[in-house]
Amino acid sequence: MSGTYLPEGLPAPKPSADGLGAEFWEGVELNELRVQKCNKCFSFQWGPEWVCHKCHEFDMGWEKVSGKGYIYSWERVWHPVHPALQSATPYIVVLIELRDADNIRMVGNLIGDPLQEITIDSEVKAVFEKHGDETESYTLVQWELA
Repeated sequence: MSGTYLPEGLPAPKPSADGLGAEFWEGVELNELRVQKCNKCFSFQWGPEWVCHKCHEFDMGWEKVSGKGYIYSWERVWHPVHPALQSATPYIVVLIELRDADNIRMVGNLIGDPLQEITIDSEVKAVFEKHGDETESYTLVQWELA
């Protein structure tokens, strides 16, 4: 296993071909958590869409948020979703609520002891995990208890 939480061998995430999530991934490379925000009604939303979920306008922007959230739900994963994760089981997947961004929710891994006690509403913060090498590098958003 590498010096990162997740083992090597996972496919590198990339923005979709239409470029919709590019601003998110650019922020992650800079250790910033960015989410979509409507330029008309100022509502946050996740995942990225061309249209606002609230006012249905096609005027979406992006805003940097604190990267602090709260555990809304979680699951301890014993059966990996990718062969490269076989050596990393169990691991914890959390659903995080970002209260400073209209309570939108994001999914990610909770780093640390995979057998740790998890409490709903525990505060977490985003951590940015670098992967790859000079030919192909990427950064993932993980979560840790604050």
